[in-house]
Amino acid sequence: MEKLSKSPRINYLLGAMGIFSYYDVVNYLPRRYEFFDYTKDERHLEDKQRVVLLGKVASSLKLVRSKNITITRFDYLTTRNTYFQVVAFNRDFLSKTMVVGETYTIVGIYNKERKEISLVNFHKGEIALNDRIKAIYNLPSDYPQHSFSSLVKKSLDNIGDKIYSNVPYYFLNKYRLIDKKKALEAAHFPKNKEDIHQALRHLKYEEALIFSLKNQLIKTENKSLTKYKKEPIDFSLCKPWIDTLPFLLTKDQEIASQEIINDMNDNTLMYRLLQGDVGTGKTLVSFIALYANYLRGDQGVLMAPTDVLCRQHYENAKKLFSGTKVKIALLLGSTPIAQKWQLYDEISSGEIDLIIGTHAVFTKSLEYSSLGLAVIDEQHRFGVNQRVMLANKGNNVDLLMMSATPIPRSLALTLYGDLEISTLSTFPSRKRNITTRIVSSSSKEIFNLVDASLKENRQVYVIAPLIDFTEDNRYSVEKLFGTYFLKYKQKVGILHGKMKNDEKNLALEKFYNNETPILVSTSVVEVGIDVKKANLMIIYDSSHFSLASLHQLRGRIGRDGSEGTCLLTLDNDDIEAKEKLDILTKSEDGFEIAEADLKLRGPGELAGIKQSGLPSFEFLNIIDDYKIFVVAREDAKYILSNQEQPGFKWVIEKSKKDILYNPLIKG
Repeated sequence: MEKLSKSPRINYLLGAMGIFSYYDVVNYLPRRYEFFDYTKDERHLEDKQRVVLLGKVASSLKLVRSKNITITRFDYLTTRNTYFQVVAFNRDFLSKTMVVGETYTIVGIYNKERKEISLVNFHKGEIALNDRIKAIYNLPSDYPQHSFSSLVKKSLDNIGDKIYSNVPYYFLNKYRLIDKKKALEAAHFPKNKEDIHQALRHLKYEEALIFSLKNQLIKTENKSLTKYKKEPIDFSLCKPWIDTLPFLLTKDQEIASQEIINDMNDNTLMYRLLQGDVGTGKTLVSFIALYANYLRGDQGVLMAPTDVLCRQHYENAKKLFSGTKVKIALLLGSTPIAQKWQLYDEISSGEIDLIIGTHAVFTKSLEYSSLGLAVIDEQHRFGVNQRVMLANKGNNVDLLMMSATPIPRSLALTLYGDLEISTLSTFPSRKRNITTRIVSSSSKEIFNLVDASLKENRQVYVIAPLIDFTEDNRYSVEKLFGTYFLKYKQKVGILHGKMKNDEKNLALEKFYNNETPILVSTSVVEVGIDVKKANLMIIYDSSHFSLASLHQLRGRIGRDGSEGTCLLTLDNDDIEAKEKLDILTKSEDGFEIAEADLKLRGPGELAGIKQSGLPSFEFLNIIDDYKIFVVAREDAKYILSNQEQPGFKWVIEKSKKDILYNPLIKG
């Protein structure tokens, strides 16, 4: 492994970002670009217009402290003799940095009502013509942008002559794509907007082509797998049991159930994704499929990512199947060894019909008597290839995967080219009534609402992005637990990923039973936790989460139909963060939010995508670059149909090796 920096701290930060080599560095593209083209018409600015001005500081800087913020104000005279009042929040250092009478470039947002500029950034003197585009990377707060830019230059110097494109010459020529090395140089250090455009044309197309080619290869492989002929399932035989359920199926649930059973009756393997918003009833559809699988004499498995979610599925299954002869078992990594071996015997002999568990359900020492269907809940949370796990557990088992990140069907068909897709978009009961607001973390409204919830015997989630204490002002579970415990004492519980399984289960059990009505947690509660009395959620440092995660989190409250409130804390003047969170205050539509979330994720941004159930891309934006996917998909088909053409066989073999040695490709 290359030593990227002399500083152990920098190497640690890079490792946390998934960067371990010079190749990783040059492939980590900017999240966005900051353009420093000077504003021409200074006297006719629009409200909220971004401005870049050149001028002098025309007055001393006045610093005012107010509660948790500091405000700095000064007068600014542009080179075109236009006066502006400039305001900066939490920039105490400005009074020591900016000198009256000196020339600075300032970047800010114009407030027409107040006739002032809110300072975003500043630079000493005039910015040179070739330096008016600055790459902005998604970096830890303590890793300066200029330091990473220096590392990019060093990396390009070290491996520049070893950078090759995966795009065959036929397509490089057809689309007039620039050289791969030039593309990377232009992406990191563009001289103009055309440099960025040409760089991304190559990088995005290359990524889409390889992704599409792998998708086609996987789809061909899956279609070649057939299963031994089984007794066909008659969906009408499921009806008597469905009629005993305490609720009616939605039209979407009926259609999805029929689609799944039709797949199970086919002679090729089922490989289907069931997607739907929080609360649309995916789990019930999976139970219908598992019941149909049981009726024809096969065993079924439901795998979920956490012990908590497995236990919840197990309790629900026991209730729903209480009037049937379905025998259900719960198998977890934490299950005592003696009990495990007893379950192994009962499963291998066929005494158990439905097994619910974590990865333990696919351990090597466990054999099934007749596994016919595997359901994988929140499939994106398993960093493994599900086909590999299932390979030795049955005679080509049908696979149903579930995801709570809904995306438009046309896009899903492009991204999941190897999957059939069923979508749930309607809710079994009326939609939840959740009010979402953005507040400061110091707002009195937070504890007022907590007090009101406790008085009504309701429950509260308090969410933080980090577990441990940090030296900066970011919120962590430990920090918030201390704050809430001081005020509410024994009413507060704590939950995070570093706790032992029995500690987690105890914390959740106490929350379920309302012994600790306040639960301070990380996003571990994002999936599957079903506490009907919870009606309030406070998410601290909310801009650190993706929109999809925030939507999933707030789906934990108001689950009994009562009114709920979700507070998103934001303590800075980051306009992008505010605009992002505003989307949640205006919409509860999972499809709309997912699409907005995908639009916000720029190339090189790691956060969010891998936790969303979607493929992770370095350069592509799934929504904006949809047309590139469509072109690349057709080109991938062309490559597979013309394998003898120069360069085609090589890229096919490389893609096959990636599929073979990288189990994440299908997961």
